[in-house]
Amino acid sequence: MEKIRLYYDKEANTLNVWFDDPEKEYICEETGEEVILIKDKNGKVIGFEKLNFFTSNVNINELPLEAAII
Repeated sequence: MEKIRLYYDKEANTLNVWFDDPEKEYICEETGEEVILIKDKNGKVIGFEKLNFFTSNVNINELPLEAAII
């Protein structure tokens, strides 16, 4: 099982979340809510990109983050 990867692009103001290997990206689908689903060649969602992640100057290092393994 792949690790979940989070990438924040400060200049583009986007957050990318990957559930699988980014190299498997085949096609993207816009949802209309500033979210782009990233799919592999079988149509399985392997990640997403959130556009306009912050609407103000927020320090990403100060965000609360919680993770759990279930």
